[in-house]
Amino acid sequence: MFNLVSLIIGLVALVFAVIAFIPLLGWANWLIIPLAVIGAAVGVISRGTAGRNLNLLVIVIGVVRLMLGGGIL
Repeated sequence: MFNLVSLIIGLVALVFAVIAFIPLLGWANWLIIPLAVIGAAVGVISRGTAGRNLNLLVIVIGVVRLMLGGGIL
């Protein structure tokens, strides 16, 4: 059950992370990363690893995008 919740949170965060790649929307990663951290925390509780891994991927994508944009853009 927790893995399914973690996957849903991860998919929502991933959709927003893809949208945040549009120029001038990089600030949205500051909201996406904490959402993915919450999803990863829920994924740690579950037996499965798919939700946790998806959220960790979203976190990495968000951090890389923030580094490319200088943290703001």
